[in-house]
Amino acid sequence: MNFKKHIPNAITCGNLFCGCLAIVSAFNGNLVVSAYLVGLAAVLDFFDGFAARLLKVSGEMGKQLDSLADMVTFGVVPGVIMYMMLLNSSTISKVGFMFMEQNTWIPFLGFSLTIFSCIRLAKFNIDVRQTSSFIGVPTPANTIFICSLPLISGASTLNINGNGSLQNLTSASEFIFNPYFLLALTIIMSYLLVAELPLFALKFKTFGWEHNKTRYSFLIISLILLILFQFIAIPFIIFLYIVLSVINNLMNKTKTIEH
Repeated sequence: MNFKKHIPNAITCGNLFCGCLAIVSAFNGNLVVSAYLVGLAAVLDFFDGFAARLLKVSGEMGKQLDSLADMVTFGVVPGVIMYMMLLNSSTISKVGFMFMEQNTWIPFLGFSLTIFSCIRLAKFNIDVRQTSSFIGVPTPANTIFICSLPLISGASTLNINGNGSLQNLTSASEFIFNPYFLLALTIIMSYLLVAELPLFALKFKTFGWEHNKTRYSFLIISLILLILFQFIAIPFIIFLYIVLSVINNLMNKTKTIEH
């Protein structure tokens, strides 16, 4: 039996397992633990494809398994985290209390992220344009963005026993847990998942500077931001990713017109 062909799939299953644990942690109110698990899953998600290419064992089985694992980790998890944040939002931020009390169905809108992530992954599987780049924000980027919110707020544990309080809050919590902000963010990110927005992928066919200027620039700036601002940098990195992609698209169009 050729065991090396199972190594990438085992890594993918590790991604899936982290996603399952992240869901349990989120429903238990441990959003920071859930966020760390998503971070670990994102690393595994990167290395399963890397391992498959390195070992030359890429196949349809691996592609389908990766997509199904991503649906859990980068589809269900952000929906659950947004649901939990909306569920506790009005009693934490003190904004929109009556609105949330009168509309108890609002937290379920957080699962819009799960629905649009599913659509995003389905489109990715059949869209031949997305072999070397992305159309719409990738589900891992969206999930990392959503998971950064409890990390930035310093909300280590949601009290899900009824009083809606938080432990270890920072001054950012009032803003982040504002239900109107969370709803607006849910709508925007759901749209960006399926938007016809070309975005570069962090896939290196070669490691030379000439063909990877945008990728290297993004990675260098992201590393600097993470060192300086830690978790607070994550939303800005996602924003930077979108902006650099737009600039890269404009530059490519200009080159095409010139030639």
